[in-house]
Amino acid sequence: MPFEFVTLPAQRSTKKPRQRGLTMMIDQGLPAAFARDLLETAGHCIDLAKFKTGTSRLYPEAKLRQKLEQYVAHQVKPFIGGQFHEYVFAVHSEKALPEFYREAKRTGFTTLEISDNVVPLTLDQRRDQIRRAVDAGLEVFGEVGAKDRRSTASELIEQAQVALSAGASLVLVEAAELVVEGKPQEAMIAELARGLDMSKIMIELPGPWIADVRTCDIEVLKKLLVTSLGPDVNVANVAPDTVLDFEATRTGLGVAGPLGYGAR
Repeated sequence: MPFEFVTLPAQRSTKKPRQRGLTMMIDQGLPAAFARDLLETAGHCIDLAKFKTGTSRLYPEAKLRQKLEQYVAHQVKPFIGGQFHEYVFAVHSEKALPEFYREAKRTGFTTLEISDNVVPLTLDQRRDQIRRAVDAGLEVFGEVGAKDRRSTASELIEQAQVALSAGASLVLVEAAELVVEGKPQEAMIAELARGLDMSKIMIELPGPWIADVRTCDIEVLKKLLVTSLGPDVNVANVAPDTVLDFEATRTGLGVAGPLGYGAR
């Protein structure tokens, strides 16, 4: 590595496989060659790759398998985004979910997300769907919160606890719940951190799909998460072209400044 005399902070987990400080990159349909080059350059900074929404349905199968194999070869876990699961549930009913799980495994996925961004779930439905997917042999990431309504911190904590108790290995917190007019809700984030084991929680970054969110707002939230929750906070929805830059923020080499120097 270049500049090896420059030390990195001990509190950041820099070697894979990481158990904490996970970075989830959002894949909105990256071409396989782009993904390959990115992994060769920054794969050591990526732990998870989310195939956003229902994009997995739209690939030629050979290309989908190629991308999955590339991710796995670089110790990056690919998974199906939760809105695809919501679509199957809403359009084809709960009876179609076992076939969805079988097809996910057949094409090479081992993990999927179960959410209720736009198709609300009761706590019992959330628990049941997670258990059924786990019983089908899949790892499940639960997601809490929604894009079209506001939840309280206590509601998100309860949803997360239900997801974890049902067998989810990780819970993602919907970004739309954490920003208002592009500004991070610091009190909400602090309350979640007090009420949950943050090693099992992943905070999503917002994107242009959320109204009033600008690039600078995303950067403000990244900085806030690292400085308030530490460099090993689990963070989701990192854009492919910012993976290395976000790792720089985690290690104190970025805009938050050297860790422990009070930079905010």
